[in-house]
Amino acid sequence: MEDQKRKYNDFRFETGTAANRGRLTVIGAGPGDVELITLKGIKALESADVVLYDALVDTELLQYAPNAEQIFVGKRKGCYAYQQEQINQLIVDRATSGNHVVRLKGGDPFVFGRGAEEMEYAAQFGIEIGMVPGVSSCLSVPASQHIPVTKRGATESFWVITGTTKEHRLSDDVALAAKSKATVVILMGMSKLSQIVALFKAEGKSKTPVAIIQNGTRKDEKIGVGTVESIEEVAAQKELANPAIIIIGEVVGHRARIMELVKNHELELS
Repeated sequence: MEDQKRKYNDFRFETGTAANRGRLTVIGAGPGDVELITLKGIKALESADVVLYDALVDTELLQYAPNAEQIFVGKRKGCYAYQQEQINQLIVDRATSGNHVVRLKGGDPFVFGRGAEEMEYAAQFGIEIGMVPGVSSCLSVPASQHIPVTKRGATESFWVITGTTKEHRLSDDVALAAKSKATVVILMGMSKLSQIVALFKAEGKSKTPVAIIQNGTRKDEKIGVGTVESIEEVAAQKELANPAIIIIGEVVGHRARIMELVKNHELELS
């Protein structure tokens, strides 16, 4: 373990700063499946003295930092273990004591993850900072259900939008996205599903395919597929709720076509 720590330290943080200044590494844990964290992310965890982890992180990953102080700082259903200001202070307090602090976040920390904010805050105190990108849920969760976000002949681009802004309202970008031909991926949008559907209906897209994937890539993953017109009923029938991703666009139809081909040819789909 000490050799692993030393190897990671030499590779990632050879900056010539004081050894006791401490450091922060922000790591993307991936969408949920523990096997979708990167190798670099695991190496960083193995060198951690302190791990601050979020609610969407599978705690199985903490086995890679068995001797580290492990602090849950996430939120569930609007209940915060720590406010953001308290998380920032935890990072600074632990790092300025000479520790390697790992901030473990779901997905990719730079996609609606506040990783950039935490790094900027830490750097103001002279703390070394590093970042290990993660597999973003906006791409990998649809892919796990055989839904591409782009496909030749179907769509040339895609939007990734937060469903709920810091003011707790639907992002204005959803209305703009509804006017385009692009695939639209909405994160944290289940509480605004009715508003989202209304915007797409207003653009004449009632028949556009929609998929909602809850707990993507996890063992308890659930999916509902319908159209803009029917997806609210589908979500209610299947009891779909956050954490979930909404995918709107013709690419959603790819999943049904793949599954039909697999069935016809008696293939296995994984």
